[in-house]
Amino acid sequence: MNNKPYSPNDRRPIASRNTSWATSISRRLAQRGISPNAISTWSMIFAAIAALALVAISYVSDSVITRILWWVVLLGIQLRLLANLFDGMVAIETQTASPVGELFNEIPDRVSDTLILLAWGLLPDSSLFLAVSAAFLALFVSYLRAMGAAAGAGQAFAGVMSKPKRMFVLSILCVLHALLPQAWLDTMHAGSWGLDSWGLLIICLGCLMTAWTRLQHIVHTLNAKAQPTPPSAR
Repeated sequence: MNNKPYSPNDRRPIASRNTSWATSISRRLAQRGISPNAISTWSMIFAAIAALALVAISYVSDSVITRILWWVVLLGIQLRLLANLFDGMVAIETQTASPVGELFNEIPDRVSDTLILLAWGLLPDSSLFLAVSAAFLALFVSYLRAMGAAAGAGQAFAGVMSKPKRMFVLSILCVLHALLPQAWLDTMHAGSWGLDSWGLLIICLGCLMTAWTRLQHIVHTLNAKAQPTPPSAR
């Protein structure tokens, strides 16, 4: 691999990146020769496992197996997020990045979001329309961030429904399905709308708010950069 010193672009602020456990794990991964691109690919595999578990839930009638599958979904989501955390940390630890590193940083994320959200729409109490909408809006807010960076406004990670927050909403749904009695879950239905439909609606509305927030940030930043520098500040 044609590696070069790693100089990352603006990175999403993640508090756990500065913890001792994350630093220790990333160092061990680097020592074992595991590349950042491989870790990025694994994030997509973990997302696919979560998506397959969601599809299985649609066909399983046994409540115990269903609850186990919800824990599998939760595990897949969390491992996907950990892989997203460690790929950049390993690149920094080894001070190397491949020429296609940015592609591996972005494409698996988009595939992972789409797999999980679309699979959520196949659940019995879910809405495929909301799932498709959520997947589209997740792609759109990421597109805005990338376009802002390409236009010179930097990476706009702001917003109430960024990737970690989308996965947080879905993780909460997993825990509720895994722990709450079925009778309680049934009371959350409003017509054909169940718990999962409400969760997807929250993600859709949050993504719309996030898109507006990011667009405002990008426009404000680009306009500010276009302003002529006052003579006194030169």
